[in-house]
Amino acid sequence: MDEINTNVSRRRFLQATGVTGAATAAAVVGIPGTGMEATSAEAQTARAKPNTVITKNICHQCPARCGIDVYTTDGRVHAIYGTADHPISNGKLCPKGPLGTYVLYDPDRWRGPMKRTNPSKGRDEDPGFVPISWDEALDTVAGRLNNLRDAGESHRFALLYGRGWGASCAGLHGAFGQLYGSPNVAIGHSSMCSDGSIISKKMVEGNAAYNSYDYNNTNYILMFGVGFLEAFRPYNNNMQVWGHIRGRKTPKTRVTAVDVHMNTTLAASDRALLIKPGRDGALALAIAHVILAEGLWEKSFVGDFDDGVNRFVPGQDVPVAATAQPVPNSTSVDQEANLPQEPSLDSPEGGTVVPLDALVYDDEPADGPVPNVATGRFNERWVHGLVEWWNIELKDRSPEWAAELTDIPAETIRTVAREFGTTRPAMAIYERGAHAHSNGIYNGMAIHSLNALVGAFYAKGGMMGQMGPSYGPMPADANDYMDDWAQNGNWKDFPRIDKKGHEDGYLMANNMMQDVGPNHLAGDPYKLDTMMFYLTNPIWTAPNGQVWEEALKDVFIIDTSPFPSETGHYADLILPDHTYLERLQDSPTYPFQGFPMTQLRVPAIEPIHDTKYYGDVLIEIGKRIKGPMGEYYRELGDTENVLRHLAEGFRDDPGDNGVNDFESWKEKGVWYKRRYIYRQIGGTFYKWDGTDYSIEMTPEEVKQIVFPTPSGKFEFRSGLMEQNSDWIAEKTGRDPANLMFPIWEEPVHHGGGDLHLVTPKVALHAEGRGHNIPMVIAHLQPTIGGRGQAFCEIHPDTARARNISDGDRIKITSDVGSVEVTARYFQGVRPDTIVLPMEYGHWAAGRWSKAVPTEHAGEATVNVSDRITGQANYYSSKVNVTKA
Repeated sequence: MDEINTNVSRRRFLQATGVTGAATAAAVVGIPGTGMEATSAEAQTARAKPNTVITKNICHQCPARCGIDVYTTDGRVHAIYGTADHPISNGKLCPKGPLGTYVLYDPDRWRGPMKRTNPSKGRDEDPGFVPISWDEALDTVAGRLNNLRDAGESHRFALLYGRGWGASCAGLHGAFGQLYGSPNVAIGHSSMCSDGSIISKKMVEGNAAYNSYDYNNTNYILMFGVGFLEAFRPYNNNMQVWGHIRGRKTPKTRVTAVDVHMNTTLAASDRALLIKPGRDGALALAIAHVILAEGLWEKSFVGDFDDGVNRFVPGQDVPVAATAQPVPNSTSVDQEANLPQEPSLDSPEGGTVVPLDALVYDDEPADGPVPNVATGRFNERWVHGLVEWWNIELKDRSPEWAAELTDIPAETIRTVAREFGTTRPAMAIYERGAHAHSNGIYNGMAIHSLNALVGAFYAKGGMMGQMGPSYGPMPADANDYMDDWAQNGNWKDFPRIDKKGHEDGYLMANNMMQDVGPNHLAGDPYKLDTMMFYLTNPIWTAPNGQVWEEALKDVFIIDTSPFPSETGHYADLILPDHTYLERLQDSPTYPFQGFPMTQLRVPAIEPIHDTKYYGDVLIEIGKRIKGPMGEYYRELGDTENVLRHLAEGFRDDPGDNGVNDFESWKEKGVWYKRRYIYRQIGGTFYKWDGTDYSIEMTPEEVKQIVFPTPSGKFEFRSGLMEQNSDWIAEKTGRDPANLMFPIWEEPVHHGGGDLHLVTPKVALHAEGRGHNIPMVIAHLQPTIGGRGQAFCEIHPDTARARNISDGDRIKITSDVGSVEVTARYFQGVRPDTIVLPMEYGHWAAGRWSKAVPTEHAGEATVNVSDRITGQANYYSSKVNVTKA
């Protein structure tokens, strides 16, 4: 064994330990008895303490938005800790949190604005970047935009962005697109993230958003493809929650986790279920079947048969007499009332509003009073279409049926269903592992329906919507600065380049970023002229990114990342953003615990390079656009002016921590009001009165706030799906008679192979900001021992059948491309599945990320999307695997 060299210079040691400010001062002053005594009057003068400042900021390693305390000594950041009084971090950080110093001092960062000098674009082409001034860079962008507008082609400018960060950042996009006149400002990355979750929830509960969760008070969590202890938001707080619900809490929260391979979450759960990819919906339907067949549903929320006899009999329809239309009835059937007309699903208002806490169903409406007799009718409370769902779908979805599809034993499914159906409060959560498939919309609807069956919505220990902050108005109203082109220009006649919201594209999607490159390349619906990117790198992150490499060769590209990237390699202009430790930026919370909260990033250090905050870049470009648009952005001024106006809203609604203006917001770093004001208790919805949940909400309020669906209830029969049933049937070939229910649908797999390719996130995934940090690379895959590279998890039996040994280089091939990686035997992955984390395979990023010996999984991933949600089906590809 070679002898370890311990001869490290004092200077190198101080640099490595990050204590250069304090330690160097101590060395200069001198330490008696160490041989380092001070020898001059000047050294004695240096005895003053180093200048250490603690600044409030927000971590940018993931969407969690943890409050951080950034320690800066003599102008250099050397430590980052969780803010003790921040509701998310609570003085703690995940393993990514302290890595902000590496992000800040990354030697491969862009130093300032640059322009391309080589007109040829490609992987092997040197962009020939040369430095330019910010004035030249901003004038160049504004000049292109003004020319497009003058030519009546403003729709040919697109702005694509990743993670949005508040009103001073992504919040500026709406006004920019409105005033400039482009449907393509801005196209978000949500379709390449988790729109499958957002839109499947919208279809049944009406809210197109992630849920907030009361984890601390729940007694059962059923997870589908979540990665709760790897990458589920907010990761840091999730680990804190886990310590509580699995340790201190009594009773301990029981957890069942479903995924395709053993990961940290499954290993830490009570029960780990390895499911066949794309079959999560089948498991959820079978669980719902058992809950109904065994009478385990939450009757105070869902309702019940009026005679108490359970008519959900496996394999049998509920009699027609129990499936009719609503009548007002309060809490029993002894009131005299006339039946209203059935709500119309074709009406935007949903038809007549009836008291939803007392719905009774019958086959024919009566003209007179409702008799005080039990008739076997099902009295729905806060759900719509349950009996229909049973008759059309659930009655035959037994555990035995699901076992054949999922590879999970029927008795295990039945046990999970009974646990979930009898443990209150309980919740079912899911993410991309469940919905990134061709049947993702139905997988999501089926899983979310379990929450209705157990009454989880807005209940203690359940889930709810996220409340927003009490912001003041912007410095100016964009509506007051609309010229004729903004109001009446023919740019409004052009569809978005991604065909979002278009009859021929993705009518119900939020975004379709993965299709922007391919659509531009094909000129369908038109060609773009200029594209600007913020916090997104689609050449690398989009499925089959090779198409993007071709697409971006003939369009003017502006990249704003602080770091080199594959998209930046194709850029014509680099306008580098500050890193998060150098920014002033607001950030309302991602869905967390429901109560309103907004954080503030305060610069911990002056920018170390000639960079500019993205929000200010937008404002400065806006000032250079001709006409009223320029006036609007001159009125905004800069980011600080915007934030000061937003903070004015805190004067009338101070935070629980005393934040009531901009200065106190900077000091504390966060404004919040811990009380969540809506609560469902025993099937009745209440509002907080200041001391208790005592104000009963009307059905109209519930429909407006809680369930903004056509019926004002959780809809097993989705009115939103039904309103678009003709389009869905035409574009997807589905049966229009039942496509509005959570149904089972076999997933379609593309790629031409025999093994499922799954590309999950891991704990140190930092949304593309950690790939060039050696410490991250060294700990990428702790479950299977990754050190310095990304391994492909493959079951030993699967590998041996292909003559592949542990550690061999393998070739993964689909219809769209192939990649070479290193195989690692892992019995914790399904034999029909290989798992390759999506983190690595960079070819145009920093020096360390480029050195990782693997290729990017996206180059073998087929670009197909759920036509309803727009979700990129990252996990639907099937590949062939051979020894390289």
